[in-house]
Amino acid sequence: MTMNLLKKLLAGLTMGAALLVSGAWTARAAEIHFDKAPINLGDKASLQRGAKTFVTYCLGCHSAALMRYNRLQDIGLTEQQIKDDLILTEHKVGETMISAIDPVQAKEWFGVAPPDLSVIARSRAGEGYSGADYLYTLLRGFYRDDSRPTGWNNLVFPNIGMPHPLWELQGERKPVFKTETVYGQPEEQFTGQWEPVKPGLLSPEDYDKTVGDLVNYLQWMGEPVQQLRQQIGIWVLLFLVICTFIVWRLNKAYWKDVR
Repeated sequence: MTMNLLKKLLAGLTMGAALLVSGAWTARAAEIHFDKAPINLGDKASLQRGAKTFVTYCLGCHSAALMRYNRLQDIGLTEQQIKDDLILTEHKVGETMISAIDPVQAKEWFGVAPPDLSVIARSRAGEGYSGADYLYTLLRGFYRDDSRPTGWNNLVFPNIGMPHPLWELQGERKPVFKTETVYGQPEEQFTGQWEPVKPGLLSPEDYDKTVGDLVNYLQWMGEPVQQLRQQIGIWVLLFLVICTFIVWRLNKAYWKDVR
């Protein structure tokens, strides 16, 4: 009896902690303004640039185990272009996009194994914002923080374990905070302004465009047939409308002499 009571108590505490964490994240997400990601799955040039950025800066730590290299032909790349420009390891064009990093070592370095990014754009959606909006804001929300093990922090994901993967492109900057009283307690609030610390290889406008291309690719990678699915859906709806009209006319003709 005592053991069952202890199990119930532990289960209750675990559920309570989970609810608190969930509530805290919900409250945090509600406070953040998520910028609209420039998604255009019909822009193959953007998707190609995003794929290049992904394999150069993301694939070293994060896998995309549900995506094969040769699937990138769907965004206008030839097999030879994929081999020459996008396969940076010994992988073959028909293999999946697996990171070369050792998951055990990655967990030791970052505290957790880097997640697979195959459907990351679909999994980060929330109320009022898409997963692409989340990623677009996240990748533009890094700032230097010497108190963190990696030297980086993020406004969207506080105390993030991942260092800034695109810091060479963006450079270094720091957010401007202001102190506001929340429930009687002083709290630092982001003003929406940034102070440049060290310039990157790209201008702020070009960096935002690069991130937009990367997020556009991540959105496409989460469902490569999304555009085809939407096109088929339109034709199906059109077929159903025509079919309904024909059935209605046949029904009317069949019953016209019945009183």
